[in-house]
Formats: sequence, structure tokens, C-alpha cells
Amino acid sequence: MRKIDQIADQYVDDMLALSPMTATYMGVPGSDHLLDDLSPEGNDAQAELARKAIADVEAVEPVDERERVAKEAMLERLRLQVERHDEGDAYLSLNVLTSGVHDVRQIFDLMPHEGEEAAANIAARLAAVPEAFKQYTETLRAEAAEGRVAAKRQVLEVAKHCDNWNGAGGDDFWSGLIERVTVDGEPITKGKLKIDLGDGASYARWATTKFAEFLRSELAPQAPEKDAVGLDRYSRASRYFIGAEIDLAETYEWGWKELARIEGEMAAVAEAIKPGATVEEAIAHLDDDSEQNVADKEAFREWMQELADRTIAELADTHFDIPEPVRRIECMIAPTEDGAIYYTGPSEDFSRPGRMWWSVPGGQKTFSKWREVTTVYHEGVPGHHLQIGQMQTRSELLNRFQRNLLFSSGHAEGWALYSERLMDELGYYDDDPAGKLGMLDGQAFRAARVVVDIGLHCEFTIPEDNPFGWRPGEAWDADKMFEFMRAHCRIEDDMLQFECNRYLGWPGQAPSYKVGERLWMAARNDYAARQGEDFSLKQFHTDALNLGSMGLAPFAEALKRI
Repeated sequence: MRKIDQIADQYVDDMLALSPMTATYMGVPGSDHLLDDLSPEGNDAQAELARKAIADVEAVEPVDERERVAKEAMLERLRLQVERHDEGDAYLSLNVLTSGVHDVRQIFDLMPHEGEEAAANIAARLAAVPEAFKQYTETLRAEAAEGRVAAKRQVLEVAKHCDNWNGAGGDDFWSGLIERVTVDGEPITKGKLKIDLGDGASYARWATTKFAEFLRSELAPQAPEKDAVGLDRYSRASRYFIGAEIDLAETYEWGWKELARIEGEMAAVAEAIKPGATVEEAIAHLDDDSEQNVADKEAFREWMQELADRTIAELADTHFDIPEPVRRIECMIAPTEDGAIYYTGPSEDFSRPGRMWWSVPGGQKTFSKWREVTTVYHEGVPGHHLQIGQMQTRSELLNRFQRNLLFSSGHAEGWALYSERLMDELGYYDDDPAGKLGMLDGQAFRAARVVVDIGLHCEFTIPEDNPFGWRPGEAWDADKMFEFMRAHCRIEDDMLQFECNRYLGWPGQAPSYKVGERLWMAARNDYAARQGEDFSLKQFHTDALNLGSMGLAPFAEALKRI
């Protein structure tokens, strides 16, 4: 075995010992009854593990190109992980999409729910929630003592999420969880397991209430009212999420132009949907079309599943090499109403498949198929599911760290957004102008996020000569962010408010989609220029995905060497 692979495998083993939740995500049995140590000491232990791996990898001279790629990819991610830990950035990111409490809540979605062992694990892990939330509280207190507290808006919104998990928005997550646990296909109605599950749910519910009280009464009074994080912190976040250093001022300017370009294309598609119609009139026409809308969450899930399955069958062995285990995906309605759409990868052995999750906001009652065809391509195939699933099958090319723990948002989300555009290139919208309008609307949505995220957090002014003539020369704030997004995307207000809160609390992440796509396209163009007449789109996809996940700067360099 190559030396880098040995170091990587040891790092994974050590990380699994520190992080039972990572083991659950990877499908590694033995610690599903435990939760991570979310205390400052637990965080320090993970950072020290990364420091050791950095030193070990730096000391090795690669023996071949495969090992060189692994070394560059691992060092880029691990160094940024340590930098974020040392600067406190990782713990400032308490927000509506990701935090220690969100990680704990979501890990129950990935656990097996059938059988006595699974039931006992869930009961034990539920009983461990109070200690985990106590540890996370200690971390947030320690960071606050250093003057590092997330913006007040995020603190209070996460408290609302806790309320919703406890039933304020409808269903109580903890009670619903234990109702889904079965033995031999039947609910557990009596005996010790029933008592342990009930007690565990009560402990978790109490801990969630207590954590929400801490957020409101102790952390919120210390939290800054200001949402913007400033150029220094934003620059670090951008490097972490994209995996490359970009010119933020140039990218901000490009975002305005890209949004205008996409909206021009949308106007042409609107004409194809309804001659003479504006974009808004074409959208109103589609929203009035009963064939384009679904009023039931389960029916919408079934539609997503059918589309995902059909797309896999059509793309396999034509435009992509799709390994057999990756040809299975599950579309899921999440057991919460937080307002997120996300993907979770398969377990290492694919016994748990990759899953596309839709956490539907409580206020959303209708679902537009024309808007979400592109979402299925993004989360499924050729998007996240193909990218992440294929990596999991490439053990002969990628070590265990690369397959499981090496994640870059710019690489992953850039690929998924590239995949949405690729489906247009492949002709999937030739006879579906409604679906193409949805794809372009999604592209405009991501371009608008580049504008608002960089503009607000870096405290750039709105350009005097912006292509929309909108509020020239003014400063950004949260209200203007919502106003701008409302003018340039077509999603319901509940979902849009969630999205804006996400950008305000997770600086640098939202632009990684569109900027990532931009860098993926640049890498493809460079690859095509070097290949000349021998260029094959399918071979590009194979070569690129076989490199595994990494920051987009080392990815571009590795691709140039192919």
C-alpha cells in the first residue's frame, strides 16, 4: 500500500474513534449508540488529529501521479480545517442549515430503524443528546468569551428550529422518530425497548428546549446585530468553500453580469412557453397548469423518484460510466420542516443508498414540477449522487479519506450546478421549455446569491451602473438582500426567507455553487483545448470524477496533468 494511503486510512480510523456520527454517516457499525464530543476539548482533538496528518503527509514524497493527487488534495483540505479551527470560524457558523445541534438531529435520519439492535442504538443515542447539547453549549460559551458569536439573527433562528423539532411547527420530531422504529416490521408497543425509546425522546426533547433557552437568554444578548462578517473572515470562508482563492471584487461584478445574461435567456424561453409572454406571465401560466403542479408531498416525492430513476437509466453507459451500486437512489421527504433540500451519500458498502431529502417548509402547500426537474438533476444524476457515489466505488484510485471525508463545496456544488446546465447541452430540455425555464430560474437564483452574499458580507456597495438600475450606490442589508432575491427568483416567501437567513449566517457557501460551476467549465474548456480532436465529453467526466473530491485549485492542476 502507498504511504499516503496508509496515512489516510489511519486518519480515517482515528477520526471514526473520535466521531461516532461520522461512522454512522459512513455506515461503519459499532458506535451508533454514541454521539460526538462537541465540547472545546472534542473540537481540539479533531484539530490535533488533522495537524498530525498534515505533518505525516508533508513528509512523504509521492511515488506516482495517483499519490501526488491524494497528497495535494488532503493537504489543501486539512490545512483549511485547521485554519478554520484556529480562527474560530467553524464555531461562528451557527446558522439555519448547519450547526452542532443540526448535526445531532440529522444523524438520526441516517440510522437503521428496523430491529432490536437498531432500536437500542436509537434509544441510547437519544439519551446521549443532553450531554452532546451541553458540550456544544460549552463550545459556544468558550467562543463567546473570545468575542466570537454568530449574528443575533442566526442565534434566534436556530432557537426556532429547536422549537419546531419539539413540535411547535406541527409534528414533534423526537416522538415521530420513535414511532418509525420497528422490530420485524411492527411498531414497538411494550417492554424495555418501548420504555427506553420513550425516555430517550423525553431526554432529547428536554435538552432541545434547554438549548433553545440558552440561545435566547444567554447567547443572543451577546450576539452582534450586524450580519456582515467583513472582508477578512469572508476571504477565509471563500477559500474554504471554493477550494481556490478568487478575486472577490471581480467575482461580485461577474455575478451581476451573469445574472443579467441568464435573465435574457429566460425571456427567450418564456416566448416559447406562451408567445408574447414576459417571464412573469409565462411563470403564471405554468403555475395555473394542473399538469405542472402537485398538491401532495408524497405524490411529489414519487414524481421525483420516477424522474431520478429514469434519468439514471438513460444516462448510464451513454454519457457517463455509472457503476451498478450508484444506479439506486432514494428520494425522501425529511421528517422536519426546516426548509432545506440536501443530499446524503451512501454508506461505504451501499447498504444505505444515496438519498435526496426535501425538508418542506410548513407553509408550502404546492410543488411545481417545472421548477424542480433541475433540482432532481442537481441532487441525483448527474449531480451529487453520481459524483459522490462514483467516488465511493473507486477504491482502486482513491484512498478511504478521499472517498469519505474529503469534501469541498465548490467541487461538489459546482459539479451539481454544471450538471444542471449539462442536461440542457444533452438535449433534455429540447422539448421541455417549462423545465428549461426552471433550470434557468435556478441558474439565476445561484447567480443572484453570488451578488448578495459577496456584496453584503464584504460590504461592497451596489454598483452605480448595475444592469438592473437597482438602488445604485446603496449599501447592502438583510432587507435589500430579500428584496433583490425576490425580484430575481421565483420561490415561495417561506423558502426564500430561509435561503436569505442561510446566506446571512453561512458566508461564502452560497457562491460556491455558481463560482464552482464557473471553475468546472474553465477546467473542461482547458481539458478540451489540450485534447483537441480527441476530446470526448464522456471521457472528461470519467477523468474528472476519478480524481475525487478536492478544492478546485488542486483539482484544476491535477486535471491539467492528465
